[in-house]
Amino acid sequence: MVFSTKKRFIAGVTCPKCSAMDKLLAYSEDSIDFRECVTCGYKDEMRLASSPKEIQTRVNTSKDQILQETNPVRILDPKA
Repeated sequence: MVFSTKKRFIAGVTCPKCSAMDKLLAYSEDSIDFRECVTCGYKDEMRLASSPKEIQTRVNTSKDQILQETNPVRILDPKA
């Protein structure tokens, strides 16, 4: 269960049926999460399979991996 039993709007989301923006409610009934459109009445069960994968950044990359991927740059003198 991700959501509470109290119905709350989900900001910035469009309805998959009528494409109305900011009209979807999220709530939980009997430990099942639902989303519902207040404009057209669309309702379906939300299935969250897994958490999103963390993207690679310099913060979560090891120092050894950064050193392996680092290549020196040689600047050539254009007059030579």
